[in-house]
Amino acid sequence: MKKGKRNLFQLAVQRRRRLRAKMHSLIEGASRAADLESSESVMDNLMGLLRVHVKRGVNLAVRDVRSSDPYVVVKMGNQRLKTRIVKKDVNPEWNDDLTLSITDPDIPVSLTVYDHDTFSKDDKMGDSEFEVRSFIEALKTYTNLEEIPSGTVISRLKPGTDNCLVDESAIYVNDEGKIIQDLFLRLRNVECGEVEIQLQWIHYPGSKTF
Repeated sequence: MKKGKRNLFQLAVQRRRRLRAKMHSLIEGASRAADLESSESVMDNLMGLLRVHVKRGVNLAVRDVRSSDPYVVVKMGNQRLKTRIVKKDVNPEWNDDLTLSITDPDIPVSLTVYDHDTFSKDDKMGDSEFEVRSFIEALKTYTNLEEIPSGTVISRLKPGTDNCLVDESAIYVNDEGKIIQDLFLRLRNVECGEVEIQLQWIHYPGSKTF
């Protein structure tokens, strides 16, 4: 009798294991299909790529004893990219290029500075935000860049309560004939700090936007 019960118990355990393995396989398959569908959707709606050149930080907050080990995280929708860590510097120069896929120009881009800690959670050192619609509108307006002299300012954005700009932001044609935007961003939710970045557009062949 005891042996029969033991056999039944073992069969039940085996059935549960097989069911669990089957469910895991189905979930993985659904996840891969969703990722593929998401990837295809992004490619169908892709306007182009935005290269965010994270230049430097200025007067960042101290989060360690006398300094910080800052790095920057840039997010747009589900995209998350980060710069390298600069050790013991509240005026770091990253000069890192981060590339975002743009499908909707109305989605804002967030920027958060963190202090890297080895044995504890990384501390926030402020955040900021910027929009890309003005930059993309300038790209749409000026398509024949060969006819525009380098240094030509296409548009200027003023600092205001509705943005994080420290100074006026110029959208202009650089010496290589590309449209560039310089931004000096004020960090929020922190005692001090600013971050300087530069935007550059990378055209995607087949994009319906341009």
